[in-house]
This record gives sequence, structure tokens and C-alpha cells, in this order.
Amino acid sequence: MLCCFSCSKSIPRKPINPKPSTTLYKETIKKAISLNKIEDDKILQLIKNDSAKVYVQSSQGFWYTYIHKIEENAPIPEKGNEVIFEYEIRNLNDSILYSKEDLGIKSYVVDKEDFISGLQKGIKLMKIGETITFVLPSYSAFGITGDGNKIGINQSIISTVTLTNIK
Repeated sequence: MLCCFSCSKSIPRKPINPKPSTTLYKETIKKAISLNKIEDDKILQLIKNDSAKVYVQSSQGFWYTYIHKIEENAPIPEKGNEVIFEYEIRNLNDSILYSKEDLGIKSYVVDKEDFISGLQKGIKLMKIGETITFVLPSYSAFGITGDGNKIGINQSIISTVTLTNIK
């Protein structure tokens, strides 16, 4: 009896959990692109309405404008430097979400600590004494989760930062 069954062909089994459909991924990507386009359009409208300032788009996808620029050849923060700065966060309607007083003086070690990703990159453009306003799309700010308090999901923000020291 063992000989009869041992020669039969085995039938391959189908996986219990098949791979998820790639169409779900494609739909998610399309939705994200659509949301990013809406955010970018709002930011571009804000910049257009603020014609008194010159905004620069960074290669990382955020915009910035100098409020106070240092022209001299001064050092900029590098990986591992500790920077001391003050900042505030506003929404695109220019309403303050977190004031400088709310946030206090911030100490941050460049590229060694977790912080708002757009500001991590933006601070590396600054010299001591400079003040820059950054306009950050949600993917460079708090993303799809917000901060759980005043900043909503997929919300772009404006942050004005003054760099006071580099150690």
C-alpha cells in the first residue's frame, strides 16, 4: 500500500495569504501625488501673494526666504554640530500655531537627532544671526499624522527660524 501512494504526483498548494494586489499600491501612489499637488498649489499661491519677498525652492521640496541675511563668509552647521535657535510655526493662513514663547529656545544636534525634516535640512543653510522663513509641505513637516495637537494631517506649515549659535 505504501508503494502505491508514494509514486503519485504531489499537487502544489496555493499560498494561504496571496500577495496583495499591486493596484492598491498604484492607487495609494496616485492619491499621494494628488494631495502633494494640491499642497504645492496652495504654497505657490501663498508665495505669489507675498510678492515683497523672494522665495527659493530647495532641492528637498520646501521653499524659503531670508528675513535677515548675513552676507559675510560665516560657517554653516554641519553634521554633528549643536545648533541653538528660536522658531515659530504658523499655518498657511499666517495664524500662529506655536509661538517662539511656546516652543522656547531649541538645541539640536545636526543630523543626529529627530526633528522636523524640512527644518533639519533648512537649518544647514543658515549662518549665525540669520532669520529665514521656511514654507514646508506636509511631507517635509508632520506628514500624514500631524502633531496630534494643533497641526493637522497633511498640513503644510510656515516656520520662521533664527539661528543664534553653532557649537
